[in-house]
Amino acid sequence: MSHTLSIGRIIETDACVASGAAWLAARDVRMADALELTGPLPLRRRGDGFSELLSAIVSQQVSVASARAIWGRMKGAGLTEPALIAGASDDEMRAVGLSRQKIRYARALVEARIDYHALRSVPDADVLATLTRVSGIGPWTAEIYAMFSLGRADVFAPGDLALQESARLLFDLPERPKERAFREMAKDWSPWSSVAARLLWAYYRVAKDREGVG
Repeated sequence: MSHTLSIGRIIETDACVASGAAWLAARDVRMADALELTGPLPLRRRGDGFSELLSAIVSQQVSVASARAIWGRMKGAGLTEPALIAGASDDEMRAVGLSRQKIRYARALVEARIDYHALRSVPDADVLATLTRVSGIGPWTAEIYAMFSLGRADVFAPGDLALQESARLLFDLPERPKERAFREMAKDWSPWSSVAARLLWAYYRVAKDREGVG
């Protein structure tokens, strides 16, 4: 696990996740209870760069199965790299299953010319600001990219409905926490808030299985 003053902890291995989980469990008995139920948490590291971010945009507001099918067609057509998208017609983009809006977002990502290598060494807030300036990238997509493509240990996604519902269940809240309140709540999990997110996602699946839902 690397650690610099400018960007904080970077989650690189299962051991990093386990360290964060142990810290959270020691800090909060409910987190400890959740970890007991979930068992070891997944690393969930992904690659970074243009195609990873484009894949996230493609996945927005469609089912997992649809997203996989569209992405598979895009790869088959060679439409996962900036130069090829820039040279493709809208008809070619539509042919692989992209909506008019997603075509616009894909072209906006090309035009943004993000320096993905540089993103690895700038603070979390700068990563999120750079990404959310691009049309089609909202806070959730930027936070997920920071967490899993860049391995940032202290990024959270308070707008995520599964995280909100998991927190409601685990902390016995009267309703799902609203995004702003949830962001404040997550400060208690710093500097391991992205591991808290992993734990809450895992707990959500366990809780829903127990209810026989989803």
